[in-house]
Amino acid sequence: MQIITSGIRLVPEAVLANDAALFRTIPETPSHADRSLHRVVIVGGGAGGLELATRLGRKFGKRRLSVTLVDRNRTHIWKPLLHEVASGALNMSNDAVEYIAHASRHHYRYRIGEVVGIDRTKRQVFVAPSFDKDGRQIIPPRVLGYDTLVLAVGSVSNDFGTPGAARHAIALDTADQAARFNNRMIDACLRANAQYEQLSPGQLHCVIVGAGATGVELAAELHKSMREIASHNLDNIDFERLIRITIVEAGPRILPALPEHLARASARLLVDLGVQIRCGTKVTEVTGDGVRLGEKLFVPAELVVWSAGVKAPDFLKKLDGLETDHINRLLVNATLQARGDENVFAIGDCASCVLPGEDNPLPPRAQTAHQQADHLVKVVAARLEGRAAPTFRYRDYGSLVSLADYGSFGNLIGGLRIEGPLARLMYRSLYKLHRKAVHGTWKTALDTIAGILARRTKPRIKLH
Repeated sequence: MQIITSGIRLVPEAVLANDAALFRTIPETPSHADRSLHRVVIVGGGAGGLELATRLGRKFGKRRLSVTLVDRNRTHIWKPLLHEVASGALNMSNDAVEYIAHASRHHYRYRIGEVVGIDRTKRQVFVAPSFDKDGRQIIPPRVLGYDTLVLAVGSVSNDFGTPGAARHAIALDTADQAARFNNRMIDACLRANAQYEQLSPGQLHCVIVGAGATGVELAAELHKSMREIASHNLDNIDFERLIRITIVEAGPRILPALPEHLARASARLLVDLGVQIRCGTKVTEVTGDGVRLGEKLFVPAELVVWSAGVKAPDFLKKLDGLETDHINRLLVNATLQARGDENVFAIGDCASCVLPGEDNPLPPRAQTAHQQADHLVKVVAARLEGRAAPTFRYRDYGSLVSLADYGSFGNLIGGLRIEGPLARLMYRSLYKLHRKAVHGTWKTALDTIAGILARRTKPRIKLH
């Protein structure tokens, strides 16, 4: 039996293959609630899933609704900040949300585990067993019943089958991956400072594959963090001269999903910092020593980050006949219901929703998941009252990009352009809005004050 590791759980390969025969022998797990209550099961505790569970718990409480959140991890971190975890600018211990404690405070149930299948006829969700890092089972396989199922499993990096990418490049899909990169970055600086011989061509060189928001913002954060690390008595070599960061983008410009003026301003700032940008260049292979561009050019690199594209998790295309697109996203209608099943909904990056009058699906942004979570609260209320699900309406509030402390740029609703401190403030406010949705106004305010005080006593970046 092969064991697949990720985070705190080890899942047997046979279970991940969705062995339906195994789950047919398992009785449905009691919800410990009045069976007359409407059962909402939310799969995925990312931004949309956690906000939805919180809002439903607050609005209806355990006496009017049974809400269960299923996630394979024990803590939540806002995904748009994972590049700051990777650079060390954000300490996860200060910002992570512990599902167990949070569920208790906000009137929903949390179940740890990885969903590997559903039975739409019986309205059941199959949850794989959870194992510790030594391979010992913590929780057995479970079957959860539902009346309304919400899939909010987000997205994962798409390496497009590039040879060596899965093995040698680090994606930033999870907090564990971001922490792993952070450790490797610090190790690289310590190693270079301690060695007597000349640095090899790829040492202290980081290649970021993909120039979307994650890749561009990570480049700026790394420029700041690696120099901050070097300032802590790592003075045997000239880090300022030897640290190199390269962004490789297959398309014609960076930030392809954002307005062109934001991309130009960001590119100018990065170039001024010394970041090399290679647009119109495709990575054809990733090795342990660097990346190959095209057929001939090889770029040595000690660190490689893959942020070139996203797709929904592969298991979605195997979910009991639900329709998906070419990147595994569930096809949903304007009410966010999955095609062919009025009891299944999908939100966030794992949903492909083309609204009436539009040609393209909604963008995979945090604001999309936030608005869809708000909408599903109204949907659940309508279902409880026997009314039809309302139509979702999306409002684009604009785009923001923050390049560490060096600059921020934004394009807000109505075409309003902002930059500098105001853009930085707006960028940080997006996270505060998420915190408010998850914790409420008072706790968000207190956490903000605590964070300001902590920055006066702790290192500017995480060094372990």
